[in-house]
Amino acid sequence: MRPAMPIFGFCGTQARLGLPSLAMAFVLILITALVPARAAVDIQEVRSDKGITAWLVEDYTVPLVSIRFVFEGGTTQDPDDKLGLANLMSGLFDEGAGDMDSDAFQEALDDVGAEMSFSATSDSIAGSMRTLADTREEAFRLLSLAVQKPRFDQAPVDRIRAQILTSIRANERDPDTLARRAFAKALYGDHPYSRPGDGLPDTLPKITPDDLKAFHKRVFARDNLKIAIVGAIDAETVKRELDRVFADLPEKADLVPVPDIAPKLDQTVRQVYDLPQTNIQLVYPGIARKDPEFFAAFMMNHVLGGGTFSSRLFTEVREQRGLAYGVSSGLSNLDHSSRLMMGTATASGKAEETLSVIKDVVARMAAEGPTEEELADAKRYQLGAYAINNLDSSASIANTLVQIQVEDLGIDYIERRGDLINAVTREQVAAVARRLLIDKPAVLIVGPEPGSGG
Repeated sequence: MRPAMPIFGFCGTQARLGLPSLAMAFVLILITALVPARAAVDIQEVRSDKGITAWLVEDYTVPLVSIRFVFEGGTTQDPDDKLGLANLMSGLFDEGAGDMDSDAFQEALDDVGAEMSFSATSDSIAGSMRTLADTREEAFRLLSLAVQKPRFDQAPVDRIRAQILTSIRANERDPDTLARRAFAKALYGDHPYSRPGDGLPDTLPKITPDDLKAFHKRVFARDNLKIAIVGAIDAETVKRELDRVFADLPEKADLVPVPDIAPKLDQTVRQVYDLPQTNIQLVYPGIARKDPEFFAAFMMNHVLGGGTFSSRLFTEVREQRGLAYGVSSGLSNLDHSSRLMMGTATASGKAEETLSVIKDVVARMAAEGPTEEELADAKRYQLGAYAINNLDSSASIANTLVQIQVEDLGIDYIERRGDLINAVTREQVAAVARRLLIDKPAVLIVGPEPGSGG
């Protein structure tokens, strides 16, 4: 349920991939392309001898193993004077670990043919690795070093920080970036969700290797960890690898509490800039993932703007009036806030008309809800597309299983999902539409002043 046009994305720097040789890369691409989408997966819960739990899907179709793991506690854990700490750390795990410096670690990854990456979001630090089954043991050894013993040497810290600072300074001249920051501040005030996850030019230089080591120790712990493994590997082997990679981490994380917050609505943030087109984004109330009405809201969003070419917004804005190439909506759920987001880009002279049409479509959905036919079409799409979008490779399955764990949906969620969707009635969708769409939205407009002729 990602928003099609994010207001402010999960800021993070993906670590440099440990790229295999050209021949090995070709093999990885080829065998991944041969993996079919699966309508069902057999998930085992595996618990290691030292108490590390993971979800496992054994699949010997191709000789690959993928692991995905998430530690709760992302950029919201950054100190105010050292914004960008989590993001910088995420770019350094393959820049030296254990007794290997950056070059030695990269060479070891190349030799084993493994892909390893880390990233920071608002609420978590995520890591993943994909390796050939034949080189699994050495690949997991390298992963254990990256997770437990990152070096944070000064030279790679300075290099990765310089890369991030270059990007930040370039974006400070970008009107969309400036607008997203202003909108985040307007929506969330002084809450950590309002802060730029990649840091600021005056905070990144303050971060030292000792800061990175302390942050790693606070966040990388066993009690805030979710893991999924998919591929050509059995449960007993998984148990050994889980202990090797994660068992020596601290038992409990030391996280700063983050309060829940609802975005502040009924306001307009305008970034005036002389552009040939105007970007428009709207935020309405969201709905928690565990809310009993979530699936009704999910179906409502599909009819409204999540169905892309079949949605009401697309029909009215694009097909009927030709005001934009695309328009969409999406439910967005962070750990401590939820929102329903909509976005489009239109010719600057058509911005006010486009915004008015979007609000009219929203008002009609709030007043009437969907038709039975629209709901039936939405159900058919969501039931058919899930496997294609979420279960089409070992890496995507692992990612999906971790997300299910993070959202605490249960190990049988994939099996139950169809029944949850089919149980939604038109009356439930109409009710949740009235609940979410009755408020006046927060609006972001990036483009020329109205009436400027831009």
